[in-house]
Amino acid sequence: MQDRLLPLRGVRVVEFEGIGPGPLCGAMLAAFGATVTLVTRPTAPDARRLLLDGDMPPEVALDHDKNVISLDLKTEAGRAAALDLVADADALIEGLRPGAMERLGLGPAACHARNARLVYGRMTGWGQTGPLAQSAGHDLNYLALSGLLHAAARRSTHEGTHEGTHEGTYEGALPKTPPMVMGDATGALGLAFGITSAILHARASGQGCVVDAAITDIVAMLGGLLNVARAAGSVDGPLPSPFHDSPFYDVYRCADGRDLTFAALEPAFYRQWLALLGFDDIDPAAQYDRAHWPALKARVADTIAAQPLAYWRERFEGTDACFAPVLTIEEAARHPHNVEREVYRVYHHGAREVIQAMPAPRFTSASGAMDNMSIPKSGS
Repeated sequence: MQDRLLPLRGVRVVEFEGIGPGPLCGAMLAAFGATVTLVTRPTAPDARRLLLDGDMPPEVALDHDKNVISLDLKTEAGRAAALDLVADADALIEGLRPGAMERLGLGPAACHARNARLVYGRMTGWGQTGPLAQSAGHDLNYLALSGLLHAAARRSTHEGTHEGTHEGTYEGALPKTPPMVMGDATGALGLAFGITSAILHARASGQGCVVDAAITDIVAMLGGLLNVARAAGSVDGPLPSPFHDSPFYDVYRCADGRDLTFAALEPAFYRQWLALLGFDDIDPAAQYDRAHWPALKARVADTIAAQPLAYWRERFEGTDACFAPVLTIEEAARHPHNVEREVYRVYHHGAREVIQAMPAPRFTSASGAMDNMSIPKSGS
């Protein structure tokens, strides 16, 4: 990979040991050039020991690229050392329950007394306030309370239809969510955005602040596109949804048991999708005639099931029919598109092959962007 632009070079962050989104946020900031000092406890948190202990390749661990220091924060010496780190920092990350840092003498008031410009980042599931603030929870719970998990459910198959509408509820349809991605990773991204935004404010004003990053809040905010679709009646309403019920936006199984995805929402993409399926008898103008969706979906499923995934990849990949195969992480690391963009790094740790996702997004200097521009000829 060519030399990367590191826009956070010179930013100093103190991260107090936690699990999930807090460490991921610190890793994101470190990947973009920030100097992150991780303060660990004498005994690691239960979840870290249960889930992450073992022969962990160092490059994959979320403390990679961080300066690690162990402090006993329950002692005066440990707290004093932590406050000394905070005094020189631009930002702090902590992911304990609300009030825990205050009880250690390391809450926002104590830290801002040492460093008025400090951005104090707090990562929780429910937030610093509210009836659930002191309750335990994990990724799936936060998604559920945000309302977005419900929108991932399909209606049960036993429902009847009447004039193109679906009657009944989502009873019996269990939504599925990727583990530790939609909630925890979204929370980490939200906290990273909050911290960098607040650092800009602190550098302009001389005043730090507290960033209250709650996973539920951030997931709900990032559901803005879903709310647009919901307001238009495309999701979570009485009509069949393009995202759940249509034939052109779904996952299908191939003859070899592998899966593929289509997402041809727009008319131009839908026309190409029909053509590549060989469905010349289907009127593209009737794409959103919901009464025809069940029969067309069944026909698509039967068609896809007649050939292996390799056949459909040869036919669809690289077209505007909005297609992608469902890949394992190992396959994704070797897909030509991901290889060219260096999305993953593949290496060996002993006898094991290890796959590491590379930092994203990428940054290109303004001069580099100008050098790579394709300038159209006059009159073209």
